[in-house]
Amino acid sequence: MNVYKTITDETFRETTVHGKEDYPLAYYPENIWEFDFHRIDWHWHNELEILYVADGKIFCLVGADKIELREGYAIFINSSVLHRYEAQGSTFTPNIVFAPTLMAAEDTLVFRKFIRPVIYSSVMYQVFDPKISWQQNILQILQQIFVLQRRDEKNELGTIQMVLQMWEILFQNINLGAGDTGHRRLSHQQAKLQIMMQYIQEHYMEEITLERIARAASISKSGALHIFQSGIHISPVAYLIQYRLKKAAEQLQTTQKTVSAIALDTGFSSPEYFCRQFKQHYYMSAMEYRRKTT
Repeated sequence: MNVYKTITDETFRETTVHGKEDYPLAYYPENIWEFDFHRIDWHWHNELEILYVADGKIFCLVGADKIELREGYAIFINSSVLHRYEAQGSTFTPNIVFAPTLMAAEDTLVFRKFIRPVIYSSVMYQVFDPKISWQQNILQILQQIFVLQRRDEKNELGTIQMVLQMWEILFQNINLGAGDTGHRRLSHQQAKLQIMMQYIQEHYMEEITLERIARAASISKSGALHIFQSGIHISPVAYLIQYRLKKAAEQLQTTQKTVSAIALDTGFSSPEYFCRQFKQHYYMSAMEYRRKTT
């Protein structure tokens, strides 16, 4: 059984290179259920993303919103937006991730007039509902793009033409809001969130309290709780436990350490508590996880 992971740097920017320098588009025919914790964890990228739910149901978390996406729906994620996908069962969610410069170079009129206003707008995401005419048009074009990506000859020119078709429809219908709010994703609150998440990642092996997490960002405990809940929908302590479990899972895959040793290495107070948490999050015991992933 393959277990896939989302690889990010310390700012949660995804480190995967999407496509190639001369053709910055990648197609991913993914099943989110196969990822660690059954989710594509928090990440962002400069590229644009459109994900379609071909089978199953998923949740997409963006900012304070948790969006349910059923079969036949899709979502557009804007550039540099922190987001996460969750599954509660097997899914098929083909998606494309592409650089804005796939459509036009930055120094061109087309980029300045039609692309820049979207990527520097207040729009963080847009759901595509098959019952809404203009959104259904985008979904139909997206299906044609997926067909091309599954072929040996992917027809790059045809793909770019269809991406531009989708973009024209999106640009004509999306509500960009007032003013240039391009820095809205680098907000004070998100900066505090990233500071606290980074603190947890650096000190997860230690005994960490909510007070210590809050102090790392120079805010109150209630402020830390609010920022975590509005930003990633869980408490700081819950994030700490999830991060410890993630590091424990890595050790189960890559070392021959005992479960007890791994539990203590990753900051759990006892092997028994670790085993309960691991099974609750991974739906299998630590030893079962080791057998299936090594």
